Amino acid sequence: MAHRHPVSVAGELAGPGLWFWTGILFVLIVGLLAGCGQDQGSSEEPANPGGSGDQTEPQGSGGQTELTESGTPAPEETGRPDLEGTSSEATSAQAGPVRVQTSVVASGLEAPWGLAFLPSGEALVTERDSGRLLSVDSSGNVEELQTLPAAGRGEGGLLGIALSPDYGTDGLIYAYYSTNEDNRVVRFRLGESPEPVFTGIPVNSYHNGGRIAFGPDGMLYVGTGDAGDTSTSQNTNSVAGKILRLTPEGRVPQDNPFPNNPVYSYGHRNVQGLAWDAGGQLYASEFGQDVYDEVNRIEPGGNYGWPEVEGEGGEPRYADPIATWSPTSEASPSGAEILVEGAIPQWEGDFFMAGLRGQRLFRLDLDERGNVVEREEFLQGEAGRLRHVEQAPDGSLWVLTNNRDGRGNPVPDDDRILRLGPASG
Repeated sequence: MAHRHPVSVAGELAGPGLWFWTGILFVLIVGLLAGCGQDQGSSEEPANPGGSGDQTEPQGSGGQTELTESGTPAPEETGRPDLEGTSSEATSAQAGPVRVQTSVVASGLEAPWGLAFLPSGEALVTERDSGRLLSVDSSGNVEELQTLPAAGRGEGGLLGIALSPDYGTDGLIYAYYSTNEDNRVVRFRLGESPEPVFTGIPVNSYHNGGRIAFGPDGMLYVGTGDAGDTSTSQNTNSVAGKILRLTPEGRVPQDNPFPNNPVYSYGHRNVQGLAWDAGGQLYASEFGQDVYDEVNRIEPGGNYGWPEVEGEGGEPRYADPIATWSPTSEASPSGAEILVEGAIPQWEGDFFMAGLRGQRLFRLDLDERGNVVEREEFLQGEAGRLRHVEQAPDGSLWVLTNNRDGRGNPVPDDDRILRLGPASG
């Protein structure tokens, strides 16, 4: 509701001016009633000035609103914020749009980073700094399963997680974490010690990448950062500043774009989001330095420009992003997801991205060619820093907050897992 100053009508409404003052009073009452009927949007958080620099995730600012626990969804209608004159219900879907609500699934976590769903519907969640692997169910029950030997500092630690495509038979879980010597991908069964799958990814206190996911082709994709050495991103003999493509055993697939090389795409700065559309097209979110954060449509062997180009390069040898945000304080993107066969028809096929400094969830409506035709933002001023977004088995979206990562302003319940799904009732 907009702020309004109180209006008082003094004096006795009598004499020749009676009808005049009655008319004025009627107009004021109608105006007040109309104002109270307007949508009460979330309070806007102040922007964090300045670019990302080398430390791509400086401390955020701004408060958070209360979000209710799972089972009692918050009343705001997050599926229909007013942004650039558009509404999520304006998109077409055979099943028709649904009203979307935000609720809290779980709270009291410590810098959660990765999320993967088990066949049972429970989520596996990694905590970056503690190295804990947690199990979280839809009722908010949290159980510590084991601790992995991560030893990173700053932005390093226990990061991405993914399930084997054959998890039902092999029970293997994959994780990306930092050690004192490198970043590495490991695999293990619950309760067992991890075995290395791919090692030697450069490590630093920042730009560690860390997102892993199995693609529709059954191959393991790994987003890495430049670890502060920008020269590595353009060097296809280095695995830093890349998206890697590996077999589940950590070997190089025969059909990779560069022979006997795990590199799938290069010229990246710090990839922390990987997502595929229904047709198998890969997209990635990426931190910029000072000017542009990016979402890129990833092609085999593609060069995405860093450090020669930030944002659109305008040169044929560099692939331009499909979306940018400037300055980098507007987004600082981490995890990403594309809703495929989800429970929110008006968002079907849309790209979602979690923002750290931006402290909001971004939606990009993609056309059949992967071009952005509409943008929308959610959770601004409501949850603080957002690390990741993942589609749940029920077709909703789960979002990880990251206010206890040393750069946020946590509330007592942080960090939390939020759910955006169809409203009940």
